[in-house]
Amino acid sequence: MKASHIFLSALIVIIQSCTTNQKQDPESLKEEIAQAEKAFNNYAAEHGVKEAFLTFAHENAVLNRRDSIIAGKEAIANYFDNQTLKNVSLQWKPDFIDVSFSGDMAYTYGKYTFSAIAPDSTTINASGIFHTVWKRDENGEWKYVYD
Repeated sequence: MKASHIFLSALIVIIQSCTTNQKQDPESLKEEIAQAEKAFNNYAAEHGVKEAFLTFAHENAVLNRRDSIIAGKEAIANYFDNQTLKNVSLQWKPDFIDVSFSGDMAYTYGKYTFSAIAPDSTTINASGIFHTVWKRDENGEWKYVYD
């Protein structure tokens, strides 16, 4: 009877140690996300919006555009390839960042500004609110899964 209690206790400890997430410092995780957002924004300014959205996308990322979901990197590339706007400029900065207890998911929201030249040469200017969901990939890098 004693041996079964010891075995059962040891088994419980092992299971708990395998399933308990170690709490990470939320403020340092939020700073990681802030840096990912900043790098994403800067990459868009330097390399273009399409390249930024492909570079920072998780393999299974989705975009929500015009009440449609664009799912996966290939579909995201096709979406940008079919755009007719020129001189696209997009800037954003999160006003809020939160991270999961486990430190592998996060979300942000804030304001963005957008400008471009339409095919008829008119200038388009827009601003609004963005919402992005981030996931840490298998290499430990933050990639967006929803934008």
